Formats: sequence, structure tokens, C-alpha cells
Amino acid sequence: MNDSEKKIAIIIGAGPAGLTAALELLRRTNIKPIVLEADDCVGGISRTVNHHGNRIDIGGHRFFSKSEWVMNWWQKILPSQNVAPTDSDKVMLVRGRLSRIYYLRSFFDYPIKLSANTIGNLGLIRMVKIGLSYLSAMAFPRKSENTLEDFLINRFGKELFLTFFKDYTEKVWGVPCDQISAEWGAQRIKGLSIKAALKHALGKMFIKNSAKQAENTSLIEQFLYPKFGPGQMWEEVAQQVTKLGGEIRFQHKAHGVRIENGQIKSIRVLDTTNGSESEIPCEIAFSTMPVRDLVQAIGNVAPEDVRAIANDLPYRDFITVGLLVSKMKKNAQSQSIASNNMPPDNWIYIQESDVKVGRLQIFNNWSPWMVHDPQKVWMGLEYFCNEGDTLWNLSDDEMKRLGTSEMAQIGMIDPQDIEDSIVIRVPKAYPAYFGAYSQFETVRKYLNSISNLYLIGRNGMHRYNNQDHSMLTAKVAVDNIVGGVTDKSNIWAVNIDDEYHEEKSGK
Repeated sequence: MNDSEKKIAIIIGAGPAGLTAALELLRRTNIKPIVLEADDCVGGISRTVNHHGNRIDIGGHRFFSKSEWVMNWWQKILPSQNVAPTDSDKVMLVRGRLSRIYYLRSFFDYPIKLSANTIGNLGLIRMVKIGLSYLSAMAFPRKSENTLEDFLINRFGKELFLTFFKDYTEKVWGVPCDQISAEWGAQRIKGLSIKAALKHALGKMFIKNSAKQAENTSLIEQFLYPKFGPGQMWEEVAQQVTKLGGEIRFQHKAHGVRIENGQIKSIRVLDTTNGSESEIPCEIAFSTMPVRDLVQAIGNVAPEDVRAIANDLPYRDFITVGLLVSKMKKNAQSQSIASNNMPPDNWIYIQESDVKVGRLQIFNNWSPWMVHDPQKVWMGLEYFCNEGDTLWNLSDDEMKRLGTSEMAQIGMIDPQDIEDSIVIRVPKAYPAYFGAYSQFETVRKYLNSISNLYLIGRNGMHRYNNQDHSMLTAKVAVDNIVGGVTDKSNIWAVNIDDEYHEEKSGK
């Protein structure tokens, strides 16, 4: 069958969901995917930025999934170091996971452990309060878990919530925890609690490979990681897509959707390199673009209430400040034995309320090949903001100065040791669970009613997916197409942290 006889699937977005859908269509059907990517590279938020030979992972991406299908899929693209040649560049490294909380100018284990370090850092009085409030929460839980605050207090007690969750969460989302839906907790940290942490700690005494046995993804202690960052995975997938006959059109922005009789007939596309427009007919459409933008592209064909809700859907935006330093300041708790005083963490949650930075990545610890000179420390400071607010509108130089001053303020670096820096802004990085989100079901029902449209991925579903969740939504959508299934509810069933739906079937 030549290309002119094949059905066309338009896939909006070349992130994990879009590229997974494209490759699965090519492997399993005679449908030709045309991927429209507004940027000049693949990967979406899972891309890797190369700055003077120093690579940045935007947000931090552990390659681990409870889905055997996802794990096998990744390793068919980039094999793990256990089976790949030792000198291969196309390899997934096996990495140890270490994330800690920085609070009261001290490091705390994450997840929080009942250890001498924790007791010493918090002090006896705080520990007694935490213990009593936890027992109170267990005895008298909040009956209705409507908000994230309800969700967290029921699992950790009010005192621990106030100590380690409230300030950081509100720094991330920019709104109080009692205004965020409990659904966020159900998707991101369901199953993680004091009980789960204690059970995991006890299990480590008897189970050597806790990475395979961990009951919750937040407790995983090993993961795979591409040698040159997450973008390497999606660059390899993109090459396979084009090799098998698919197309990826960079700097092509979908900005119009033509619908007739409940089906998408074509997508209007803007080539941002020259300003030209075109219209591409299609039989199937996958969207990973923000729901707000998709509904705007559909226009007045969409009901008025759908357009109003979609237009008000909230997002949280993201700025990374990359700092290259010759060395970090020595901290008694850093556990570092390196001459540059680099701590061993993948990332550090900055709980301190006197700075705006939310999280600190140490890219050296993700992969040594992320850093041009391994004697230097290459770090990423993560700031959460809203597009157009004061923080977002700071110039690059102002953001660099802010990052430098805050790292010095909390005792991480001396400004004189900085050798290079970069600022990266990511709009709509996190679909948010407050405001108009409470009415999202109206939008979802309408978009699902468009028979040949499949919403997949994080922004495509306005759901805070990990990349494996995003891939699974693409897989299930292709399953439905192959099997002639019209009900899309199984796509929305993906993203349950404790158990993926396909695990029961052994797939």
C-alpha cells in the first residue's frame, strides 16, 4: 500500500505520548502518522537541553515504571547497561535514587524516615507533636477528602503536613492546599504514607532488590536513565518513526480544527519558520496539546460552556536556572566525599520558605555524561510560576542573579564559584487541579464525543502524568484503534500510581 492509500493520523506534539502513538501506529497498523511539533526538537518537557556541552534534564525524569510493557519498550530503544556494550553511547544507565529535603538548613531523608538524623534535625518537641498529630489523624480522619490538605493530613497528620508538605506544595502550585483537588494526591502520591514508608523500610531488611519490590513509585531506589539525558530516548524514537515512514514536522503549530458530523476532518497548521498555513486532512487525530489550546483551535463549533471552562483551566509554568560551579560549599550533612563538595542527590526539595526556588537538581548524579567537565558541578534550580507573573517576566540576567543569591543564601554555593549559567522557560508544564478544573468533566465529555479524536499525554488530558503514564495512554489509544473499540474510558483509567490496569492481565 502506498502512502496515498493509507489513512492519515495527525498527532499534535512530539513528546513521549505523541511519539509513542506514532511508533505504535507504524508497528501495528497501516496508518501513516504525521507528527506536528511546534518546537524545533522532540521530547516536550522530556527533552534534553545542551548548553556548552552541559546537558539539562527539565524536571528530572526517572525511567522506571510498574508497567512491564513500558520497561520493555524503553529498553528496545535503548538497552540497559546490563546488556549493552560498556562503551556504547546508546545505553540506559542503572542509577541509584536519592532525593532529600532541605529544611532548617539541614538535609532530611525523603521519604521521611524515623531516624537519628530526622530526630536530631527536628528536635524532640517537634517529633512529639508530629507523633501525636499522626495518631490523632489515624483515630479521627477527615471523613471527606475533597482537598489536597484533607488527603495529606489523613495520611501524615497535621503537624507533619505543616512541616514538610504545606509550604513546598504551595510553592509549587501557587495556591493554598485547601484549594487544590484531592485528585492530585490520588494520582501522584496515592499509597505513600507513614505506614507505607515503614513497611518499605522493614522490607529492605529482607529484600535486596527493593527497586523491583517497592510498593509505590515514590519509594523506588533504582531507575534507568539514558546516558545523555531523557531527550536521547525520544530522539531515538523519532528516528525510528521517520525510518518506518512516519513524518515529524518541526515548528508546525496546529491552530485550527475542522469538525464535521462529530469527526475531525482536517487540521490547520501554521509553519512558524515562514508564516505559511496549510490544511492537512486526516482520518484520526491524537492531541497532546494543552486542552485550553485545543478547544480554542476547535472554535465556535464547541459549546459555549466547554469553551468557557477550557479557557479558564489553570496551568503552572516552570523556569530552570542552570548553574555551573567549580565547587559547592561543604555541608556537614551533604554526605559528599568529592573534592567539589557535590552532594549525592539526584534532586533536593528546597522546603525553606525564605527562598523562591523549589527544587535543586544535580545533573552529575543523573549521568556523568550530562556534564562536560566532571570536576565541575552542574545544577538546575527549579522555579514554579505563572506565565506573565513577576517571576516569569524577570529577564534571564535577573533570573540568574536570583538563583545565585538564593543558592548562596541557603548555604549551597559561593557566587564567586559560578562559571556559566542558562535560563529555560517552560510554559504549561503542569496542568493544575484547582479553579475551573472542578468543571473539567464537561470539557472531557465533549472532546471524547469527537469519535476520531484521542486525548493522550499530560497536557492532552490535563492530567499530571509521568512520562510512562503518558506512553500508556498512547498505547491504549492505539489498542482501541486496532481493536475497533470506541469507548475511550480505558485511556482515562491510566495513571493509578498503585496499580496499572494492564498489570492484572499480565501484559
